Amino acid sequence: MTQLAGCWIGHWTGEGTGVTVVIPPTGTVASGEVRGGAPATREFALLDPSKMVSQVDAVVLSGGSAFGLAAGDGVMKLLHERERGFQTLAGTVPIVVGMSLFDGQLGDAAPGAEQGRLAALAALNDDPLVVGKHGAGTGATSGKWRMQFAPGGFGWAEVEGVTAIAAVNPWGDVIATDGTPLFPSDADPAGTPKPFQNTTLVVIITEAQLSKADCYLIAQSGHDGFARALNPAHTRFDGDATVVLATGASEAEPDLDAIRAAATQAVAAAIRHAALSGAGR
Repeated sequence: MTQLAGCWIGHWTGEGTGVTVVIPPTGTVASGEVRGGAPATREFALLDPSKMVSQVDAVVLSGGSAFGLAAGDGVMKLLHERERGFQTLAGTVPIVVGMSLFDGQLGDAAPGAEQGRLAALAALNDDPLVVGKHGAGTGATSGKWRMQFAPGGFGWAEVEGVTAIAAVNPWGDVIATDGTPLFPSDADPAGTPKPFQNTTLVVIITEAQLSKADCYLIAQSGHDGFARALNPAHTRFDGDATVVLATGASEAEPDLDAIRAAATQAVAAAIRHAALSGAGR
């Protein structure tokens, strides 16, 4: 399986880092929001509802912090070769949004254009989609505020027709539905924290026919899911970001508030699934 809610998803997995690429159907509308204090993003400004372009051709999640944003170059070139993108007088310009997390693999150790291309090809070639320590979740950990490196990873969940995928690498703890840490520690959060090697990245997918402004509201609700599954969430040391993709495949009249509620639940479930899968559970 490489498709979730009509989007093709693929990984490249390396030593301690990786890339996950989401390729939606042509015509997919998108928006997004960053709430963490240390983001590493590419083309995120165009997701603002006030900007001209409303559709995207790929979303790239990568390790390597800002170095890992180079993975989007490989995806962009691959889509350009296939003549997919925003039409200009000079040809197509693929709209590729990128988000990176800090897994400690910097410089030459970070994913680059070739790794992004391989992840995109994995999506388009029907390679199996796996969870846990794969793709952008390969080097992910959690609980650094407690001076530990508890499991993180890649996971997904679906709630009432809304799908969320997550690469989970937070400064805080991943918490269960009762608010307790999934991976308890005796360490004192008031001790010397590890302020780097963090960030959780989420993509929410719905088949509803929505506007860019609608997608922005869903992105806001997705961040509520961060707060349900992470403690603390959206810190100065995380680049927490959410992108929403509306494929428009459904002909049903959308209930925006119901979609927003489902998105919140799906994000929280995907974050927990990623961490538990990273722990081999």
